[in-house]
Amino acid sequence: MTDHDRASGSAAHDTFPRQYARTQRGSLGEPKGWRLSPDGRRVAFLRSPRHDDPVQNLWLYETETNRERLIVDPRTLAANVGHLPPEEAMRRERLREGAGGIVSIAVDRELTKATFALNGELFVADLDSGETRMLTVQGPVFDPKLDPTGRHIAYVHSGALWVSDLFGSATKLAEEPGVTWGLAEFVAAEEMSRTSGFWWSPGGERLAVARVDNEPVAQWWIPESSNPAALPRDVRYPAAGTPNAIVQLAVVELDGHRQPVEWDREQFEYLVDVGWKTDHELTFVVQPRDQRRLQYLGFDRSDGTCTELFTDADDRWVEIVAHGWGWMNDQLVCCADRDGVRRLLVNGQPVTPTALQVRSVVDIGAEAVVLGANWLQEPSELHVFRWTRDGLTQLTERPGTHTSVAAGSTVVVRSSTLDQPTASFEVLPGHATIGSVAATPIIEPNVRMLRLGKRELQAALLLPREPSTEPLPVLMDPYGGPHALRAIASSLAHCSSQWFADQGFAVLVVDGRGTPGRGHDWERTVYHDLATVVLEDQVDALRAAAEIEPRLDLGRVGIRGWSFGGYLAALAVLRRPDVFHAAIAGAPVTEWRLYDTHYTERYLGDPNQDPGPYERTSLLAMANPELPPRPLMLIHGLADDNVVGAHTLQLSSALLAAGYPHHVLPLSGVTHMTPQEVVAENLLLLQLQFLQDSLRPRPDPGRISASSSPPASDS
Repeated sequence: MTDHDRASGSAAHDTFPRQYARTQRGSLGEPKGWRLSPDGRRVAFLRSPRHDDPVQNLWLYETETNRERLIVDPRTLAANVGHLPPEEAMRRERLREGAGGIVSIAVDRELTKATFALNGELFVADLDSGETRMLTVQGPVFDPKLDPTGRHIAYVHSGALWVSDLFGSATKLAEEPGVTWGLAEFVAAEEMSRTSGFWWSPGGERLAVARVDNEPVAQWWIPESSNPAALPRDVRYPAAGTPNAIVQLAVVELDGHRQPVEWDREQFEYLVDVGWKTDHELTFVVQPRDQRRLQYLGFDRSDGTCTELFTDADDRWVEIVAHGWGWMNDQLVCCADRDGVRRLLVNGQPVTPTALQVRSVVDIGAEAVVLGANWLQEPSELHVFRWTRDGLTQLTERPGTHTSVAAGSTVVVRSSTLDQPTASFEVLPGHATIGSVAATPIIEPNVRMLRLGKRELQAALLLPREPSTEPLPVLMDPYGGPHALRAIASSLAHCSSQWFADQGFAVLVVDGRGTPGRGHDWERTVYHDLATVVLEDQVDALRAAAEIEPRLDLGRVGIRGWSFGGYLAALAVLRRPDVFHAAIAGAPVTEWRLYDTHYTERYLGDPNQDPGPYERTSLLAMANPELPPRPLMLIHGLADDNVVGAHTLQLSSALLAAGYPHHVLPLSGVTHMTPQEVVAENLLLLQLQFLQDSLRPRPDPGRISASSSPPASDS
């Protein structure tokens, strides 16, 4: 391997599927897990040493000297080799984290110390000297957090909350049979981006702690499918229309004294987020089961009173902006939909323009708020802005997707654009960079960004880089559902699509109604129906793209997707077999009653009150003997605890009963993500072979159009 190969992440024998798998979709070697000091002069981050090395190290960057130092290489630590604690394995699954080594850190306020867990052992690192020590405490340790003053470390062990000093003298603060203290329940971690269940006060004297009783939640079993002798893994899964966990909140002192925080849990059963305003004032966010309100509450521990600070409401649902709130001195900063867009609010008043859709809040300081947002006219881009009372400043200008972390006047920006093969990391103000050793993809996307049809659907069209005038089979490659965009101005986002294009396909990626970035009404068109408009937009975009690029062969159209995209792919061939001729559905939600409460009920409501939306969108009900069969491959990880394998198995059973031929590819030991190298590589190759076999040229490839009616029988 040459030096260039080492830098780019390629080798002479590499193929794109192999590189894609080895580098975990190009993510290894990128800096991540950022923590900044309040003045922005010190930046701690995680990064693996090579593009194909999954073991992440801890680094420190100092803005004044523009230098970075290695603080901890976990391979040098005397951690016991063993399995991850189950709580940590579940946390990584919720975060879709496939890396190893140090995958998360917690720091003190001034960024002088960091703590982390490695194989259940507890470590603390001095960021000045680089000295790292293992603390001998009761373990395995999960989610360790330094208090802001750097004197104590709180962590969870076996569902109990513990606290230790920096020498390993640990005390149990909260434990109760049958419940957990300090852990996030399933829907909080999977759907609300809240993966923790305890929060230090600013002075480090006490914690706010979530108490979770999972007893009401249905107990499901995830079998070890390849080993019949192994016991199945039990999970508490709150499926739509079934009971949620009972979540309470308490302030816990370091001597173990507890002070309950009371609110109307009958009306607001979801605990969304928690934070401290001062050592005595707690702020927390709650939501009712129907998600039509989001309420910010203040709790004063000195007198035990709870006060309503702000409530947002919507007749369909209120969208949660993860960690999108805080205090600017004495003024509450949050996000809410106003005038048809998501805006930043200060003391209830919108301060960002109506042409801007706020997507995230990065940092709230005493004088400024840093946020991520897109201009409504360009949802394919994401930019970083700073708001002060003097106005709004856009910090990133190049077309692309820019995300950030910030503290003080320092902003670290990750930029991914269409004209650069890898992401760059810039420190503002100035133009210093933090290095990345991520692989340069051996494939170069040939992307044409489009606006298609009367709704100006955002789309990306990728064609083979080898010029040809021959008709091209079409591969739709969407996600298509809420909370995620695929047709974005980032080269990295389109590498796998380009690989399919280079095998002789025209690949079309479309973001339709229900996806983020285009305002309130656009997102809410999927209310009570996650199928109709979502599929309609894919068909409309396909038809419009064929008018722009005549080489698209509408007689040979395939579609592939994962998770919601898998649902959409299977939906496409079952509901519109006149348009779609083959589908690959990975980890599809096939029956929405089997998916979780917080996500599903937001869009489809409570099935106990109105089962109609569930019946209309279930793929099981669409399997009938009258359907013209189209090649359909169902792929599912049998260890998936998010979209459980029963989704695919139930659809397969319904299709078999209807006499509908199909393929099922079960993946033993694989969860909702597929980090295993051999699995990720061969999945791409198997999908390609399936599509090539299914979309061979027909005698008259132009006889089926995207606007035709479904045929009476297969051709």
